[in-house]
Amino acid sequence: MTSLESLDISMNRISGVISQGLATISFLSHLNLSYYNLSGKIPSGTQLRGFSPFGFIGNPELCGAPLNDDYGEDGKPKSPIPDNDDTEDSGWIYMKWFYLGMPWGFVVGFWAILAALPFNRAWRHAYFQFLDEMKHKILG
Repeated sequence: MTSLESLDISMNRISGVISQGLATISFLSHLNLSYYNLSGKIPSGTQLRGFSPFGFIGNPELCGAPLNDDYGEDGKPKSPIPDNDDTEDSGWIYMKWFYLGMPWGFVVGFWAILAALPFNRAWRHAYFQFLDEMKHKILG
C-alpha cells in the first residue's frame, strides 16, 4: 500500500480518525476524503498536509493543515460546529408548495383543453381525428 498513487473514498459517511499509516504513503498524487465524517487532526505526514482542502470537505470535526485550523491545542473546536439539519428542513417548504400546486395545474390544464371541445367544432374534429389516427397506428 505504500506505492498507492490515487485514493478516493469520499461520500462513505463512515466516522473516525485518519490513520497514521496513511501518512506513510509517499507516492500518493490524489486524495479525496470528502464527506467521510472524519474527526481529529490530519496526521503530520509528508504529503497529507500538501493536498487541496477540497479533498477534506464535509468533515466538520477535522482539523489541521491544509484546512483552516479553528481547533485548540486539545483538539476540540474553538467555536461550535454548525448543525446542517436546518438546510434539509427548509427544502420541505418548497416541496410542499410543489405538491399542493401540481394537482391544480393538472386540473386546469386538463379542463382548459376538454372544456373547449364542446364549444369549438374545429378543435373537436381535430381531437377525435387525432385519437382515431393513434388508434389505427397502435392497433393496426
